[in-house]
Amino acid sequence: MSFLNLAFPAEAALPFAQSFLGLMAAYVRPALGLGALVTLVMVFKPLILGLAQAAVLLVKPRKSLEQRILAHKFSGKMMLNRMANEYSLSQPSFAAELRNMAARD
Repeated sequence: MSFLNLAFPAEAALPFAQSFLGLMAAYVRPALGLGALVTLVMVFKPLILGLAQAAVLLVKPRKSLEQRILAHKFSGKMMLNRMANEYSLSQPSFAAELRNMAARD
């Protein structure tokens, strides 16, 4: 150890401080980049969601009101037929009534 190290301790610690700051910068830089990316996503979230919904509608368009009503009626008829099949052995008259209800328009 030289006399200058005792006279100027800050200059003796400078190489350690530079390596420490370089190491910290290596850890902080990706965190700042990730923070910037998260900030951009949060700012443009409505735009991103709108583009995603438009892409989904482009691939799979929404059914018309008539198609949705018909699908709902068909699922109700299928449910009544399933119930009729369940009750066909134990209560045949009730099963026949359910099938009759399913056959109506």
